[in-house]
Amino acid sequence: MFDQDKWQEIFAALKNNKIRTFLTAFGVFWGIFMLIIMLGAGNGLSNAVFDGMKDFATNSVFMWTQPTSEPHAGFPRGRTFNFRNDDINALKNNIPEIEVIAPRLQARGGTSSTDNVVRGLKTGSFTINGDYPEWNLIDPVRINKGRFLNNFDIKQYRKVAVIGEMVYEILFEEDEDPLGEYIRINGVYFQVIGVFSPLNSNVNFGGDKAQSIYIPLTTLQRTYNYGDVIGWLAITAKDDIPASVVDQKAKDLLKRRHRVAPHDKQAISGVNLEDEFMKITGLFFGIDMLVWIVGIGTLLAGVIGISNIMLIVVKERTKEIGIQRALGATPLKIISQVLTESVFLTTIAGYFGLVLAVFLLELVNTALQANGGVNQGFLNPGVDFNVAVIALVILILAGALAGFMPAKRAVKIKPIDALRDE
Repeated sequence: MFDQDKWQEIFAALKNNKIRTFLTAFGVFWGIFMLIIMLGAGNGLSNAVFDGMKDFATNSVFMWTQPTSEPHAGFPRGRTFNFRNDDINALKNNIPEIEVIAPRLQARGGTSSTDNVVRGLKTGSFTINGDYPEWNLIDPVRINKGRFLNNFDIKQYRKVAVIGEMVYEILFEEDEDPLGEYIRINGVYFQVIGVFSPLNSNVNFGGDKAQSIYIPLTTLQRTYNYGDVIGWLAITAKDDIPASVVDQKAKDLLKRRHRVAPHDKQAISGVNLEDEFMKITGLFFGIDMLVWIVGIGTLLAGVIGISNIMLIVVKERTKEIGIQRALGATPLKIISQVLTESVFLTTIAGYFGLVLAVFLLELVNTALQANGGVNQGFLNPGVDFNVAVIALVILILAGALAGFMPAKRAVKIKPIDALRDE
């Protein structure tokens, strides 16, 4: 604690240099302001990205077939092939690290401009996905009405459909109950058993989920003469098993089953979502580090300014310091006085920068929420309490650092030389 006289001395010293003090303090203010703003903006971007992936199984891999790039086992280069139903059991039985397998097949024309779904006088062009129930464990959706596909739908080749919310809006009247109603998909009638809406917006496989229709994979294969063809496979790894392990083992097994050259990297393509997730995490970690470096660098520039102004203050108060030393003031008291002024100036300037930055971030967050809270590129910008504490510690250390050199110079002033100073 400092007595009233000490605070009056500090204010008097700062008042005598108010223009230089203001400009110098502004450097500290701007440094902490930009640090918090950039950290908050980075958090807003990362929150939006990770919120869009929070319900997706990030330990999953997706794979599909492409023309071969190497001849093998008597087959020429450029041969095409497809995954088959038997591949599902082969993967389950031979790769114990697999947790879930979800095959998918899309009906041809599902993404074309031709209307492929009809209900009465209403028509629309939608993506038709043939799926297993397990697909909802990897890329889940929110069931608004009815239910999702189940194993009985798969085994009994049921002509049932789960439709996206946009499909419902286009084919049905407002407030109309779609459950039990029939829609015609590529000339075949299917009964609607559920309506869903997407849970995540940043990951879409096979088109916009809101404009998609899920039907049993086996039904799609039989009804539209696909035989036992599978379009692609989605596979998740068990806990504590890297998705890359499952990815490599699955590709090796599928290459052997379909007589593809072991080193053919083109024949089975895919996406390892765990790798992509780690890349995104690394990207935002790098952004955070860059923000801290830039912010602290800007703050350091302000600290240097504080140090310079304190050197001027010490120079102008040389005689005063000499008198204090002559009257018995200890070096520690002189150091304490200079450091107190430096820390006070730095903390006040930084505090206002911190408060203004947090206030602006809260304004942006409030505006986003008032707009419905839906923004795919920016979500909940702000900084947490720990970051604020770190910023406060940085301010205090910066203030002490700024006053160290001036305090050291003040202590070196000899009383007799100080009293002669003009």
